[in-house]
Amino acid sequence: MAVSVRLLSTLGLKGAVVSLTAQFEAATGIRIDADFAPTLVLLPRLRAGEAADLVILTREGLDELVREGLALAESQADLARSFVGVAVKAGAPHPDIATPSALRATLLAARSVAYSRLGASGVFFAQLLERLEIASEINAKATISSSGFTAERLVSGEADLAVQQISELKHVPGVEIIGPIPRELQTPAVFSAARMASAQSPTGADRLLRFLASPEVAPVLRDTGLEP
Repeated sequence: MAVSVRLLSTLGLKGAVVSLTAQFEAATGIRIDADFAPTLVLLPRLRAGEAADLVILTREGLDELVREGLALAESQADLARSFVGVAVKAGAPHPDIATPSALRATLLAARSVAYSRLGASGVFFAQLLERLEIASEINAKATISSSGFTAERLVSGEADLAVQQISELKHVPGVEIIGPIPRELQTPAVFSAARMASAQSPTGADRLLRFLASPEVAPVLRDTGLEP
């Protein structure tokens, strides 16, 4: 029977992992069995005992698993950084988000803003709305998802703007990314990987981790909206 690696990964790395799967499987003969969800969704699943060989989470989420003894500290590696961006439906005007004041005005002018309740970008964006003092106005008309890609709400017509990690926005066809939220307003999310202590395929997990952390995958990470 072919060796497989069970990977549970944050949505932020989905585009990169999907793009790299065929290359890894051809080179190693190891099949990747992957599932993708926000870190805050994956953490309770892992704590409840869901099987995984390798996990990719936010740095903060992985630190929790290491402290709890569920992930191996000696195996962990930071894979990429990601910034939060804003997207519109393809062909729609690109409003100004270049400065904090411009972003604030653009958010207030939108019919609805789509963001994720549980993803790292959603947690960040909810806090940003408080900092910009427009939380009540935006949330009164927001399209908030528990998981998944917020840009899908642009394609469906439910929202005018979608906010999420740029790597996640790029995963949805039919949308255009305006750009990142002003850098002075955000701290990049760091996505990190580690082998689970209960891994059933530890060798396969280690090979996949080394591959994802290697310089050769850096161009794919950049193409999918991440910074190696």
